[in-house]
Amino acid sequence: MNEETHSAASPYAGRWVARLRGRIIAQGGTPEQALRAAQASRPKEKVEIVYMPVPSLYSPLVETVRQALRDHEIYLVGGAVRDMLLNRVSHDLDFAVPSNGISLARRVANTIHADFMVLDAERDTGRAIVTNPDGSRTYLDFATYRGVSSLTSPGSIEEDLLARDFTVNAIAFDLRTQTILDPLNGASDIRAKLMRTCSATALQDDPVRILRAIRQAAAFEFKIEMGTRKAMKEAAHLLPNVSPERLRDELFKILEGRKPDAAMRALEMLGILPYLLPELSTLKGVKQSPPHIDDVWEHTLSVMRWMEEILSALAPGYNADNTSDLFTGLLTLRIGRFREQFAAHFADLLNADRSVRAALFFATLYHDVDKPATRSVDDAGHIRFFDHDVIGAETASRRAQAFNLSNDELERIHKIVKIHMRFHFFTDRLEHDKKEPSRRAIYRFFRDAGEAGVDLVLLGLADLRGVYGPTLTQEKWAAALGVARILLENYWEKREESVAPPRLLDGNDLMKELELKPGRVIGQLLEAIREGQATGKIETREEALAYAREHLKELENS
Repeated sequence: MNEETHSAASPYAGRWVARLRGRIIAQGGTPEQALRAAQASRPKEKVEIVYMPVPSLYSPLVETVRQALRDHEIYLVGGAVRDMLLNRVSHDLDFAVPSNGISLARRVANTIHADFMVLDAERDTGRAIVTNPDGSRTYLDFATYRGVSSLTSPGSIEEDLLARDFTVNAIAFDLRTQTILDPLNGASDIRAKLMRTCSATALQDDPVRILRAIRQAAAFEFKIEMGTRKAMKEAAHLLPNVSPERLRDELFKILEGRKPDAAMRALEMLGILPYLLPELSTLKGVKQSPPHIDDVWEHTLSVMRWMEEILSALAPGYNADNTSDLFTGLLTLRIGRFREQFAAHFADLLNADRSVRAALFFATLYHDVDKPATRSVDDAGHIRFFDHDVIGAETASRRAQAFNLSNDELERIHKIVKIHMRFHFFTDRLEHDKKEPSRRAIYRFFRDAGEAGVDLVLLGLADLRGVYGPTLTQEKWAAALGVARILLENYWEKREESVAPPRLLDGNDLMKELELKPGRVIGQLLEAIREGQATGKIETREEALAYAREHLKELENS
């Protein structure tokens, strides 16, 4: 056999080849393609059709499924095969079978002691849910072949692949023979880093694929083929016909993934924003006064890019020697010691299916959304955006509600947008007046922000880099990092002292000691006591009662 056929770097790896007397004369993504190609050039010769294996990486669960269903025709399909060819491990696995998708999913779930659910009864799709040791979940979906022409025909894996979205996802791995079927040459597109639709109607058939193309292109640093880009533009108007939940899920995967700023730029360039995030369509070209270096839209994208950079620099395992950026280096020196706390913050859940990180990027995307509506120019020619944060929080909330986000996500996003200017006030005061945030200011910041306070610190830093770009001074950045350090120290290291003091009294105590009836004043007194504790004025129960009596007099006289 030719040595070329053994090489992992061979252009034939993962392909079916036709061999004649030990020499490769044709190739294809399926055995039939390879045979047809050979017959076209050597019609009278008898050739050997052979699969050329490719080194690949896949989840051990694939082997578990193969053993559990070894007597069944079954293929691993979609993104899991794409990831396998990219030497990436996919955490969600899709399997295609001729029939009985639900019963096979139940059988696998029972075998590996996983949870089971019917995903789509009409399409005979079942899901096994594996809960991993770290609490994350892996989904194993079993679906009958797509593209079936009639109820009496079981269809074929080739029909299934032709009905999929993009060629890079239209590759199947046969679990029985451990060979690949690639009728649309998706593996070639993977090597070329190209996104291409499987058919001319792929986007009209399911417009949400427009967002999927952008997400996957950003995630894998692929380019979208020109004809596919044109089709995306033409199908954009169909997006409102897709359920808000499906649009939301794809959007939040974009925000969770790599290069969300590049994905948002693609959405704008392809004319998709008016049908997905219409409020953002007005940001482009809205000028801002110095120190801003960009219009509102370019600034928003820049802040998203810096947010990704900052989160990466503050992630566990980051090596500060890898950066040549002075400001990123200073960031890691000043607040890099909080890496584990940041990791825990982003590991928390606002919703089981969407991350805290994605909610932060959504808020980042909308943090200046109402600058166009609030823009004014004063007599000196300075451009102002009074109350853009407060009004923008309502706009962001309305869009979040339209996507049916959870109440916890709505609250987090609203707080981030509404309070995001406070970090800049603290920074300016420290830089120009050399005054750090007071204990009262720190308490009120976290009282208003709650757990969003951590997100607000990160947005403040990313926003600052977006505002100034290359004109950012070390003095300004040092002040911002000083504020970030103070806020984070208080939140994570001095919590009971200045953020959430232990309760000395409750409402019943106040009503009994001060002879009060239930009402709004009780909450006002309790809040005043907590703020007094945070500022160091109150340490004991007796001091709390005395403070409450004085504050009650002030309330009665006001």
